[in-house]
Parts: sequence; structure tokens; C-alpha cells
Amino acid sequence: MNTSVKRKRYPSDLTDAQWEILAPFIPGPSPNATQETIPRRELVNGVLYVLRTGCSWRQMPHDLPNGKTVSHYFRHWKLDGTWEQAMTALRKEVRRAIGREEEPSAAIIDSQSIKTSAVRGSERGFDAGKKNLGSQTSSVG
Repeated sequence: MNTSVKRKRYPSDLTDAQWEILAPFIPGPSPNATQETIPRRELVNGVLYVLRTGCSWRQMPHDLPNGKTVSHYFRHWKLDGTWEQAMTALRKEVRRAIGREEEPSAAIIDSQSIKTSAVRGSERGFDAGKKNLGSQTSSVG
């Protein structure tokens, strides 16, 4: 159980075992900081709470860190690649554990047709395979 903070545990909170795995990827406090004011684990718990519940940053419970603060760290860690590094390492570990190659050898490409056109008449596109007039788009995902 999270021993660093005295509050009721949320279902979205990291367990000690999960934190032990994720902690090495989370940057520590700035070297200029005299002390860590908000434990990194609580910042991650705040991010996970918002992701799990779908609430806005402003609606975070008062016993978690301030939503603006958690949002700041979430965005900062997104921009500096923290989340990408953590997810890549965790994906590789899970794939290794189930006896697969670390890197996937295939990808799925999904395409989507949308019915939209600012132009009327013969200038619109037509995809006979999809029976769809209008723009044809595809996305990778």
C-alpha cells in the first residue's frame, strides 16, 4: 500500500509493485528544487485518476494533488518523452514475458471513408469499392 501519503486509496492508484516498475521512468524533482513538495507517485496517481474516471483536471478530488499541477506534469512528461519511454519499455517487458519478440512484426492499418464535400457535382470523389461519394481519407492507427 502507498505508505508515503495518508489518504484513502482510489481504484486507479498504483500498487507498490506497479510503482516499483514505473518509478525509474518518472523524472525526479528539478536539481534547483530544495525539496520534493509533491511525491512523484501522487502525481502519477492523479494522472491515472483523470484517465480512469474521465473527469477534468479541475474536478480531481482534493486529497490528490492540484489538477493544474498534475496536468502540468502530465503535459511536460508527454513532451519530453517520459510516457513514450515508459510504455515502450513496459510493452517490451510484457512481450518478453509471454514469449514473443520485443518488437511487433506486424501492424494494423485502418481506413475510414467520410461523407463530406464542400464541392457539389462532378468534382466530388467517388470510391466504387466503398460506394461513398465525397472525400476519401485513411488513417493509421
